[in-house]
Amino acid sequence: MQGRADYPLSDLGVAQAGALAERLASSSIDVLYASPLLRAKMTADAVAGATGLDVVEDDRLQEYDIGEISGMTWLEVKARYPEIARQYREEAGFPRFPGSEGREEFATRVRTSIDEIAARHKDDNKVAVVTHGGPILVYVMESLGTPYSRPPRFRVDNTSIHTIEFGERAGFPPRTVVGLNDTSHLVSLEQVARGVRSEEG
Repeated sequence: MQGRADYPLSDLGVAQAGALAERLASSSIDVLYASPLLRAKMTADAVAGATGLDVVEDDRLQEYDIGEISGMTWLEVKARYPEIARQYREEAGFPRFPGSEGREEFATRVRTSIDEIAARHKDDNKVAVVTHGGPILVYVMESLGTPYSRPPRFRVDNTSIHTIEFGERAGFPPRTVVGLNDTSHLVSLEQVARGVRSEEG
């Protein structure tokens, strides 16, 4: 349960970030933003190395602060907070985490930050924002016109690309979701992993 716990990428994460960077190297990104949490910053640094861009850090792009359970394993959560574990397994919606940020405050933070980034760069072609699963869920759900709730109706895999178009056009919303959970850049990594598992088996 990571939340704001600040861990570096694993070896797999580094490989995934490298695959993402290779994918985005020729994508004509104009600006690159990132959460300052290490796992996002390392991913953004890989993209920066491939695109020649500087990383602009924005504290508001950090993951949801889950309070006291941040950094705990699932087994630790089950032992110390059995009611939270039960709610996760049996109920829709978000459990209340002791000392957490608050879901409405979180959604407002994410919405404000990304809206401001989009407005600041309205004349740029492509803006990349490297953030976390929680902020992605918040912003994509709102862009789709669905409430921010659990369980989500789409996945957010590590280094997945979610694409949103901005712009006022007659008959269209100001934000249009044109891509969800694109992980096509990870196919070769998955093939390698399957091959390794096959050899071990």
